[in-house]
Amino acid sequence: MASGTASRSEDEESLAGQKRASSQALGTIPKRRSSSRFIKRKKFDDELVESSLAKSSTRAKGASGVEPGRCSGSEPSSSEKKKVSKAPSTPVPPSPAPAPGLTKRVKKSKQPLQVTKDLGRWKPADDLLLINAVLQTNDLTSVHLGVKFSCRFTLREVQERWYALLYDPVISKLACQAMRQLHPEAIAAIQSKALFSKAEEQLLSKVGSTSQPTLETFQDLLHRHPDAFYLARTAKALQAHWQLMKQYYLLEDQTVQPLPKGDQVLNFSDAEDLIDDSKLKDMRDEVLEHELTVADRRQKREIRQLEQELHKWQVLVDSITGMSSPDFDNQTLAVLRGRMVRYLMRSREITLGRATKDNQIDVDLSLEGPAWKISRKQGVIKLKNNGDFFIANEGRRPIYIDGRPVLCGSKWRLSNNSVVEIASLRFVFLINQDLIALIRAEAAKIMPQ
Repeated sequence: MASGTASRSEDEESLAGQKRASSQALGTIPKRRSSSRFIKRKKFDDELVESSLAKSSTRAKGASGVEPGRCSGSEPSSSEKKKVSKAPSTPVPPSPAPAPGLTKRVKKSKQPLQVTKDLGRWKPADDLLLINAVLQTNDLTSVHLGVKFSCRFTLREVQERWYALLYDPVISKLACQAMRQLHPEAIAAIQSKALFSKAEEQLLSKVGSTSQPTLETFQDLLHRHPDAFYLARTAKALQAHWQLMKQYYLLEDQTVQPLPKGDQVLNFSDAEDLIDDSKLKDMRDEVLEHELTVADRRQKREIRQLEQELHKWQVLVDSITGMSSPDFDNQTLAVLRGRMVRYLMRSREITLGRATKDNQIDVDLSLEGPAWKISRKQGVIKLKNNGDFFIANEGRRPIYIDGRPVLCGSKWRLSNNSVVEIASLRFVFLINQDLIALIRAEAAKIMPQ
């Protein structure tokens, strides 16, 4: 191993001496090493066109004999050094510099041809659409109006692209190579979108508007005129275009009625007077009338059942028709008013919650709204002897009094116009001030005794 390493180092020193001697004999100075690679970055649309033109100019210069590549006196690359170090120990004379044309051919073979890099906004599908549409219509204005490209192009851009495909050899070559790389299914889809020519529409217009042509009719039309129709036309496509022509009165047996001139133009009121009101009446639908009758009977039955259950309620519930204050009577101590109903408190203690078959309470909060989150016994409102109202929470969820939470097992004093919120149901607690004042006066008389 030591002898092999020593012989390899001697070979490298001898090669280095030969390189110095050859460079001194030729009178040239070895050039500084530099990388020939370039940093790839995305190019804008205008740069893409400029780069394609620059490539064509550099190719022309290369053909004339000017090669900006590595000169004969340049220093070999690292890969060349490795190849030289692996060679036998015998001195190797310097190899002659290759011709410029040969170097360029080798570089061309190493670089892959990127076809779609210099196309810009125009995709290969757009170019194929443009070519097919121009061959069908021979009118760039019709192509601009009738063809849907991958992005919006102006008429000027369509014209410039068509002229570039015709007269610019670089762009034309790149576009052709890109179109050849399209998938056959993509090509078939693009060909199916080709515009209809005047000859095709003339043949379709001969099919009568009163007749009801089938797919076999249009298939027979394709067989009888194979040269007139585009190669990608199908019977279904011809039928769809014929229906479109019929809709716009473009068939031979259709005539468009001219608009009346002068005073013959009807205004809206005159046209409305000509309408026969008897023809606008709806026909009698016996099935619908029967369903409405059944629904009416069902609703009346439910109303009767509710009226029969009124005597079972322990709390009087009145519907609220406005925001006016309720009328207190001599027996109502307070009112718990909600959005839909109001509950009258006529005893010193009432229970709040959700009524069930096994649990009857004084105030059923399910009459106000969804109460599935409310406990069966949510709370109790009591009136003390001094005229103060207190609410005690006996449910699992908290009760909010003016935004303050009252947890389970706690109680809070209620004042007039207090907002009571229980599981997203809001109520306003209103106190009969006159009746409470009498209760407080009686309590004050009893206290000294």
